[in-house]
Amino acid sequence: MLHAYLQFEALTDHEYKYSCPTCGDYPPVVIMGVHKHTASPLSENDIEKPPGNFKGEVNLEEFWESLSKEMISRGFVANGGHNPFAVPPSYHFWAPWIGKNTRHSDTVLNTEFEKVHSSKSASEILEMTLTEERLREELFKQKDDVIRSLCNECGVDSTGSRSDLLLRLSDEMKSRQTYDKIYSKIWSATGGWGVIMCPCGIVYSLKCNLRAESHQDFADLLLSWHHMPNVIIYDFAQALSKHINLRAPEELPISPFEGRLVEPTQDNTELAKCGQLKVSLPWLDEKTRGTESDPHGHPVTGSSDHYVLCDRFHEGSTEDGDVLRKLTLVPQLADKVNSEIAEQLFAQMKKNDYFLNMSLPSTHLFQMRNIIHHYNENKANKLSTRSTKSFGSNLLTEAVLGTF
Repeated sequence: MLHAYLQFEALTDHEYKYSCPTCGDYPPVVIMGVHKHTASPLSENDIEKPPGNFKGEVNLEEFWESLSKEMISRGFVANGGHNPFAVPPSYHFWAPWIGKNTRHSDTVLNTEFEKVHSSKSASEILEMTLTEERLREELFKQKDDVIRSLCNECGVDSTGSRSDLLLRLSDEMKSRQTYDKIYSKIWSATGGWGVIMCPCGIVYSLKCNLRAESHQDFADLLLSWHHMPNVIIYDFAQALSKHINLRAPEELPISPFEGRLVEPTQDNTELAKCGQLKVSLPWLDEKTRGTESDPHGHPVTGSSDHYVLCDRFHEGSTEDGDVLRKLTLVPQLADKVNSEIAEQLFAQMKKNDYFLNMSLPSTHLFQMRNIIHHYNENKANKLSTRSTKSFGSNLLTEAVLGTF
């Protein structure tokens, strides 16, 4: 049954456009998130190493065409037989999916090999991919038996309540040895999948990570877009901003103020903390035109500014420097953008976790693109219907008013 379904989907002429009827191909505002509960149980030895000259560029169309061929050919291979079209996991031939009109070309970025194959020391890699605050946040989500087991492994007293254990581990995390143990236990498994969505809830980019997710994965996606969004909403905004600018130091894509809304002065920080700072981005309501327009501006807004902001859930834990990244500082976004829309998608998709995790990596990836495709289509149809009804209602109102 599964092979028949996969063959059907592979032979169907899906467009996989991954685009919103309301926001178009280049949404100026995006929300990003990662679903960690869907991941193939791959060890480092299961993943083919990249050639020495690999620079992190993959032909997206070739990769997904190869996956389709594998799905089709399975029906012609005896059970347990060798499939000559099989696509094994590898760092150099493993691509995300980005809609044709959204990506800048068929060649997209996937630099996951740098997470493992790097000249940096292990501690430097850890510091790049994960902050202590983020690891602590993940630790607090773990089940009691995992927390107690970690205490035993780290030589920490494992008696007492959950709160006692978490407090002890948090204190011990300042030690590099303990930090590394906790990291390897709860984070360094294979990486789930990341999405970039518009505020309407349509998925524009999908990436199934081979290794633990980091801001590097989202940088790959954003740098593969034809037009980078003006506002990027992400849990760990500061890390993403710095990483993207380090990737393109001659351009500094995330600017002004490294993606903060205003210059990070003491006065601005204090005003933001007190709730007395508001930063208007008028081009979100109406495109900048005429003499004020920027030739390098976004096609929807006309602005070339790029901000990376924190979602509402993480606003309370922002440090002084990141208090200027709060979504609620922008009147055009504060009450209009649901920054938790990615989490809502993941909640809907939980029912798929078990069978996806039991699948081969190539099957997992192929099915995920189809699942999100059908989700997008249903979401887009609802948006179009709602817009049509609203437009028709406005026309009726205008006609009635015109008779008086």
